[in-house]
Amino acid sequence: MKNLVIVESPAKSKTIEKYLGSDYKVISSKGHIRDLATTGKFGLGVDVENDFKPNYVIIKGKNKDVANIKKEVNNADLVYLATDPDREGETISWHIFDEIKIPEEKYKRVVFHEITKDVVINAINNPGKIDINLVKSGETRRILDRIIGFRLSKLMQSKTGGKSAGRVQSVALKLIVDREREIRAFVPKEYWTIEADFSSFKAILEKYHGKEIEIPNEESADEILSVLSKSFKIESVTEKEKNKSAKEVFKTSTLQQLASTKLNFAPSKTMKIAQKLYEGIDLGNETVGLITYMRTDSVRISDTFINETYGYIKKTYGDEYVGYVKKGKKNENIQDAHEGIRPTSIMRTPETVKAYLSNDEYKLYRLIYIRALASLMKDAKTLATTVILENNGYTFKATGSVLIFDGYLKVYGEFEDSEDVLLPDFKNYKSDIIVADKIDKQQHFTKPPARYTESSLIKEMESLGIGRPSTYATIVGTIKDRGYVILKDKKFEPTEIGEETTDKLQEFFSDVVNVKYTAQMEKDLDDIAEDKKDNIKLLHEFYDEFEPLVEKAFKEMDKKAPTETGETCPLCGGNLVIRKGKYGEFVACSNYPNCKYIKKEQKEINEICKCPKCDKGIIVERKTKKGKIFYGCNNYPKCNYALWYKPTGDVCKKCGELIVEKNGENICLNCDEK
Repeated sequence: MKNLVIVESPAKSKTIEKYLGSDYKVISSKGHIRDLATTGKFGLGVDVENDFKPNYVIIKGKNKDVANIKKEVNNADLVYLATDPDREGETISWHIFDEIKIPEEKYKRVVFHEITKDVVINAINNPGKIDINLVKSGETRRILDRIIGFRLSKLMQSKTGGKSAGRVQSVALKLIVDREREIRAFVPKEYWTIEADFSSFKAILEKYHGKEIEIPNEESADEILSVLSKSFKIESVTEKEKNKSAKEVFKTSTLQQLASTKLNFAPSKTMKIAQKLYEGIDLGNETVGLITYMRTDSVRISDTFINETYGYIKKTYGDEYVGYVKKGKKNENIQDAHEGIRPTSIMRTPETVKAYLSNDEYKLYRLIYIRALASLMKDAKTLATTVILENNGYTFKATGSVLIFDGYLKVYGEFEDSEDVLLPDFKNYKSDIIVADKIDKQQHFTKPPARYTESSLIKEMESLGIGRPSTYATIVGTIKDRGYVILKDKKFEPTEIGEETTDKLQEFFSDVVNVKYTAQMEKDLDDIAEDKKDNIKLLHEFYDEFEPLVEKAFKEMDKKAPTETGETCPLCGGNLVIRKGKYGEFVACSNYPNCKYIKKEQKEINEICKCPKCDKGIIVERKTKKGKIFYGCNNYPKCNYALWYKPTGDVCKKCGELIVEKNGENICLNCDEK
């Protein structure tokens, strides 16, 4: 073997190997091969006193994978490190390079922004080296997250009911908690509207003698209604042609948002499906990646795709539908390391690949395909109409629009939320007077800000500059999994423990756990990747500020009193409480350490089923370390009686031993009496 290519995913390795031929062998690292140890000061796996030198260990269960990679590397003449084209992928390549001790002259770094034959071969023919600045940025992020996560999580576990805290997850949680408190504090304000209903449209009261009008109560509404007639004078009709442009191709955040609202996919589900579409789908005659890399904050697209798509639009819809490249809004947080999310070929329409995809894969691919196609189509054109009606000094307004050219909406219409309202042709009215069928008043109350959905939370995090494309789904998943929030009607509500955790963190870490600090940290990490900032200096500055806050919190933060169970300790008579340990919650005496009683959580089978050996204990269900169920005396270790079959509670009339359930029958194990 001459050439070895190492990728992250087994699925991707199979696809790429087909492209490269017999001179190449493609293997997978199956993701990360190593991580920070949990040894050393605070279990950080980082030597804080030695410029934060990391102590890496092979991830549990990955020794065989690493040994196999090493074997394949030794047998190869040249090694191509081809992990994902982002900061995390660069770090994985470096870990492989460093752990296997690959000679500098023996390796190349290649990146695949899409898994198609031409792109893969072109990448192999134009290799580079590991970007050490990108690695430094990724490593710094990992060290920061480890320090903050371990130190704050330990604090929360010892002082509150919280399970964890983190650099970005705690800020995301704070957004949800702050929004919930805004909602609770909100005081609704009453207001009324008046609407004139005509046969084919409606008009809303807006002004009185040219000034904006507010209607605070029903009395005011009735007073206005009393002076209105059903006859309205048409004061003006304004028509204006407007262009409506398509949105640019997806980036990670917008894909997650629209998949959430239109397909009802959780962000984690969206990314899992997108990963598979990127890595390669067997289409019968070929295996190919259907979309470009799906972790990106760029909306740039290649000239090759643009030209191919222009040709497709012209052939399929006509010259008049060929549009232009949409430019995303300028954002200093954008990396622009690679393209936006698009199909690898516009010729692979959703319908042509549908037979090879699951239903969810088809839905997501279709969404990505249509968005990319629409982004290069001509603007839609509407004729916007505004009608001003006058009635005894009161001005009513009606607006509507007519679609005069569908443009990109020809393919994207189903994903647009707005609907056109058609107004009558006022130019053909013979009179400037129009009569309403009725005039109604309606009561309203101002509404509080809406709770975050998964989609709107990701949008908010992106706008604030916290998190990055590869982390949005993980952050949302973590705060759900930790029990800090619940989803009710697809909206986030913080739990009691979520609010308690937020309050405690804000009491002691408000200078660190906030949007501004977290966004600045993300920018600093980007600067490290661009060799504009020293990573060791950044870590020292952070730690010198952060660790004193942690030590102060451990000393001064009030510890939450454990929940009482209502039971008393059988040894000292104290109250039994629920405590947390390494393996979860357990019940113990509140007088610890003076009393070390711990209630054994055992399921009693039958209180009359006494232990036949000691005649004092009872038989209870237990589990081995490997989780296998057995039955033994609850007087253990004084009595070690145990058996594998469940006792029925009866004894054998012949020999007096316990009757057990075995193979669907009740039988005595001693004499086989049934």
